[in-house]
Amino acid sequence: MAELKHVARVKATNKKCLVAYRTLPGDAHYCLIVPTENMPDIYHDSLINLVESGSGQDSYEFADALDRNQFPDGSNMLRWLHGNKRLIKAPTSDIEMTPTTGVALLLSELNQIIAEQRGVAVDDLSVKANTPEKTEAASLQDSPETFPRPADPVMTDSVATTTTQTPTSFDSPDAEAKFYRSQADKLSKEAAEMRRKAEALAPTKKK
Repeated sequence: MAELKHVARVKATNKKCLVAYRTLPGDAHYCLIVPTENMPDIYHDSLINLVESGSGQDSYEFADALDRNQFPDGSNMLRWLHGNKRLIKAPTSDIEMTPTTGVALLLSELNQIIAEQRGVAVDDLSVKANTPEKTEAASLQDSPETFPRPADPVMTDSVATTTTQTPTSFDSPDAEAKFYRSQADKLSKEAAEMRRKAEALAPTKKK
């Protein structure tokens, strides 16, 4: 199966969604998602067809493609989703990107990796201030539909994350050094895997 951008799920519930904006202007740790479950077929199928299309995959933000396309009833996709409260503001740390089966990466981590690759801050990943998309995003982020963040979310095992319990004491300096080298090796491998997944989701643009 080909890898798809913009496809995701809610970490705590595994419910599928599409990411309209990976970050928001002035609020880089939040995104706008479109939950796709329990949506009428006429709208659901149109969204899936769009995200799988060349137009959807070529879009920097999926909202760009939504704003250029219509549902079968003639309504603008982005405006219809906004007007019908289908655009939900959610923390990027609560959303997992799922470009293909068996691959998942937190949107917050993907944004950080993309920012590092481009040499910018995460705050600078949103669309530029002088573009129509930025104006639209700025209005959409004020939507009252905010995704409820679980007080104690259940972590899934689909994202490889390293949590290390550092011993309170060591037998010798050599033992302590060995421990930290071991952890450094694990983190290096995890970072390499995250960069691979990030490239699959949003390839680095060649200058």
